[in-house]
Order: sequence, then C-alpha cells, then structure tokens
Amino acid sequence: MSPILVFTVIVLYFALLMAISYATSRGSSDESFFTGDRKSPWFLVAFGMIGAGLSGVTFVSVPGMVGNHYLYFYQFILGNVVGYAFITSVLIPLYYKLRLVSIYGYLKERFGRNTYKTGSLYFLLSQSFGAALRLLLAAKILQFAFFDAMGIPFFVTVIIILLLVWLYTNKSGIKTIVYTDTMQTVFLISGAVITIYVITTSLDLTLAGAVREVMSHPYLEVFNWDSHSSQNFFKQFIAGMLIAVSMMGLDQNMMQKTLTCKSSWDAQKNTLTYSLILALTQFLFLGLGVLLYIYAESRGIQLPRGDNGQLLDTDTLFPNLALNHLGLLAGISFLLGIIAASFSSVDSALTALTTSFTYDFLDISGKSGRDRKRIRNRVLAGFSAVIFCIIMVFSQSRGDVISIIFNVAGYTYGPLLGLYLFGMFTKISVMDRYVPIICLAAPVLTYGISRYGAMAYQFDFGFISIAVNAAITITGLLLIKKKNKK
Repeated sequence: MSPILVFTVIVLYFALLMAISYATSRGSSDESFFTGDRKSPWFLVAFGMIGAGLSGVTFVSVPGMVGNHYLYFYQFILGNVVGYAFITSVLIPLYYKLRLVSIYGYLKERFGRNTYKTGSLYFLLSQSFGAALRLLLAAKILQFAFFDAMGIPFFVTVIIILLLVWLYTNKSGIKTIVYTDTMQTVFLISGAVITIYVITTSLDLTLAGAVREVMSHPYLEVFNWDSHSSQNFFKQFIAGMLIAVSMMGLDQNMMQKTLTCKSSWDAQKNTLTYSLILALTQFLFLGLGVLLYIYAESRGIQLPRGDNGQLLDTDTLFPNLALNHLGLLAGISFLLGIIAASFSSVDSALTALTTSFTYDFLDISGKSGRDRKRIRNRVLAGFSAVIFCIIMVFSQSRGDVISIIFNVAGYTYGPLLGLYLFGMFTKISVMDRYVPIICLAAPVLTYGISRYGAMAYQFDFGFISIAVNAAITITGLLLIKKKNKK
C-alpha cells in the first residue's frame, strides 16, 4: 500500500472520530466526562466494549500466537465467560448500590483510606502498562505501514497518536467513547471478516471448504492436559476466570463504561452480552490465525524460527500478509482495524486513569466546574506522558504482546483481586495501615514462588500467577486482622 493511501485512510478515520466527538459533546456537563450522565444504551455499551476488550492485541497477536500455542488460548476464553458471570451477579449490583464513580471507593467503605489508595494505585499501574503495551503493537504497525516511509521516527508516531486521542476525548470523555468505541468495534471485526473472505477467495475455497481446512489442520488443538505446561487446561481456565474478574470487574476502564448504563439491570445485560460476543469474536480471530498460516504455507512464505523451533515475531504475521500479500481490500480493512484498535485501546484507558486519579487521589468532587476541568486536563496530559514512556521502554520487545500483558496482569491485578474477594466474602476487619505492605509483598513473593517452581520442578505457573498473588494477599490480610473486642 502506498503511503499516500495510508495517510488518506488515517485522515478520514480521524475526521469521523472528531465528528462523533462534536455530536456527543453538545449539551455535555462536567460530569459527562466521568459518568456519561448515566444515560448510555446498554446494548451500545456492550458492543462498543468489544473494541476496547479486543484492542490491537487480539487483532494482531491472537492470530499470530496460533503458530506456537495452537488454539490453547480458547481455554482461557472459556474461563473468561465464567468470570463475566461473577461480575454480572456480584460486582455490578454492589457498584450500583454504592453509586460509585471510581469503583475503588468500595475499598474505602470496606477497609479504610489506606486500602482504598492502595487499590487505586494498583489499578493506575496495571492500566498504564496494559494501555501502553496495547498501543505499542498498533503503533509499530502504523510505523511500518506509513511513518517509516515518511522518515518519521517511532517516538513521533506515538506522540501523534496520543495527541489525536486527546483531541476527541478531552471534552466529553466517557460519553464520547461509548459511541466512538462502537464505531471502532465495527471496523475491528470487519477487518477479520474481510481478511477471511480474501484468503478463502485466494485459495479457491468456499466457506465450507475453509472450515474443513481449519478443522483438519495440525494447529487445531484446543485442550492441553500437560500439568507442567503453562498452556494446561486448568491453569488457563482458572487464570481466564480470575483475569476476567480483575481486568474487567476490578478495572475502572471497563467498569466506567458499564456504569454509564441507566440501571443495574441494564448494566448486567450489557456485561452478559459483551461476554458472549467477545468469546465468539476471539474464536473468530483464532480461526483467522489458522487460515493465515495455511495461506503462508500455500504460498511458500518463510516464517522466521528460533533455535528451539518456535516461531519468532508472530505478531508480524497478520500485518505482513495483509499489507504485502493479500491485496488492496485486505490491506485497507486491516489498516482500518488496526487504527480502530490503536485508538480504542488508549482512549478509554486514558479516561479511566484520569477518573481514578482525580477522584481517588485529588478528590475533586467538591471543587468548582472550572477547577475540575483544569485538573482533569492536566491529569489527562500527565498519563499520556506516562504511557508514552512505557511504550518507549518496551519498544524493542519481541514475541506476542498478549502473553506479556497477561503475565504483567498476574502481578499487578493480583492484590486487587485478593482485596475484593476478602472484602466481599468475609466480614473480617483488618488493620488498614498495614494493607499497603501486604499488597507490595504479595507480587514479590509470587515472583519468587514462580521462579522456584520453574527451576526446581519445571512447573510453569503461566497466567495462573494471579491466583497465587491473590491467595498470598488474602493470607496476609488474615495476619493483620483486628482482634474482636468483648
């Protein structure tokens, strides 16, 4: 694809985002940035959340990871569905009952100020890394597709993307994002569907024929029963369940959209619908991954492998084939999908980070509208700078980004998961001042246990490190419980 065509697509896409931003910002109040005035249609929120839930990581990394991990990732997705059922039945009614803007307000009600700050801090850390890694993948592809040809350095590419996101989110925040994410989800899913169509046409296959090819391919392995493998079914399923609870139910980014629904029942319908659509969509991307490898094999395209036989840089498979081998239609649809992914992965993250920090640490609820807006914009700019720095640190990383994200989540979301499980399922009071120490020690101990298990027993914890982390946090909370007074 020519750089001029890529540039034209980017400009038209951004113009559409700005038009939506203008339309949704009319009649907005200062509160609209944080809550969307709690008037968002639940079905619109559910569909739009798919884009944020998938992001460029699913769009690019999931199809590529099939080459090394087959379809084992679907074990993780099945666990996600159970996790979303827990969010629907337990967390959403709790959040609506407390009328929360920042969901970490629950920790203040249950434990105290120190726990509240600790929980919010872990979210800020988790979301900053997650958003940065998701954007990193999309930014690398845009660099390859356009900015390299223009002689623009990678760091400038990242700054441009962050600036564009700021332009359409700074006025109405979450109220705008509910609608822009819906549009971006359409482009994201369309990119996969169109690519599947182009591949089947190129290989002279009918849809039924393509399904048969995928079903008979050696990569079509869904379940892994090797207890030492990180891809083991029980490890993947349990991790999928706990990470879904953590990365959606305990995540201000995802829950902020859900809490814009009119009622608890609408929010529950939103979450259930979202979970089912997300599971189907992720399976679609896994199937696309098998098709991409089938196409590469049929065309004799050599894919780089390491000394251990594992494929290298699997995240480059989809962009390489779409932009260089599959023709103009697949190239444009891929480009629109990855642009949608890059914007949807960072716009809601920046809004959620801004909301959490301003409410949890700066306590702007009692300030005037003018002061709130000034503080909000400064915080938004500050987190944009944080995400930029993280991207530059990881800019030379190789391998599939999705594994990095879930491994990081195991350490940063683990203490949050432990705090919420302990708070909701016990009535034990703890000494609030010691909670930060427990939550800092838990990830360190988890890392030590994980390393020891791998070295001494060749046992790979994989994504299930989040369960170990949460269990250590809960154990620590039991050690600092308050003694009952007669």
